[in-house]
This record gives sequence, structure tokens and C-alpha cells, in this order.
Amino acid sequence: MRLGIVASRFNEALAAQLLARARREAERLGAHTAVLQVPGALEIPLALQWLAQSGRFDALVAIGAVIRGETYHFEVVANESARGVMDVALDFGLPVANGILTTEDEAQAEARLDKGAEAVRVAVELAELRVRLKGSLDEER
Repeated sequence: MRLGIVASRFNEALAAQLLARARREAERLGAHTAVLQVPGALEIPLALQWLAQSGRFDALVAIGAVIRGETYHFEVVANESARGVMDVALDFGLPVANGILTTEDEAQAEARLDKGAEAVRVAVELAELRVRLKGSLDEER
């Protein structure tokens, strides 16, 4: 299993913990990982696209933490990063798990730090499902 992880550095302490947990889970599952770090959540979809275009990965994971501030910018970042992640998955037919936290405050984000590991599990499960489906379809021919 070849897993690409794109991780935002914004909200650095939280993002680092999300990434560390994601890496540990990937290792536990036996997935070989490559990690790209980007400045923020809005940059994640483009880096995911680059990884998808390479054809070297069975699944991808997006990791980051977006915390509500006092302006509308939170909604823009939360919505557009999620849309971009989904666009990559659908455009490339590749499992892309969204582990980008979107929370009201740091306490909510800290309570959800296992979402990095969860995103890895989701990506691996979908990649394995894809392989099983392909095998089933090949057998029908």
C-alpha cells in the first residue's frame, strides 16, 4: 500500500500531532508513506493533485487544522479545502481521505487529534476496496 499524505503546517502544534498520529497509523497498517507539507489547508488540494497525477499512490490523505476566527475566512478555508479534496478524489478516481479538522476552537481540535489516524484507516480501507472491486470486475469478463 502506497499512501501519500499532504499536511498543512498552519496551526502548527495541532497539525504536527495530527500528522504524527497519521504516520503511526500508516506504519501500523504497513503502508509505505510519502509526506508533503504545505503552508495551509487551501494549498492541500493542489498538492494532492500533484500526488494523484504521479500515479505512484494507492490512496491519499489530507491533514490539517482550521480553527474558526472572527472573520468569514474560516468558512472559505473550510469549504474550499473540503471541495478541493473531494475534487481530487473524483477527478482521479483515487481514495482521498479528508483529515482536515474544522473546529470552533483549539479545545475542539485537541479532542479530535485522532482524526489523522482515522483518515489513514479510511484511505487504506477504500484503496483495498478498490482492489477487490477491480478483481471482481476482472473475474466477470
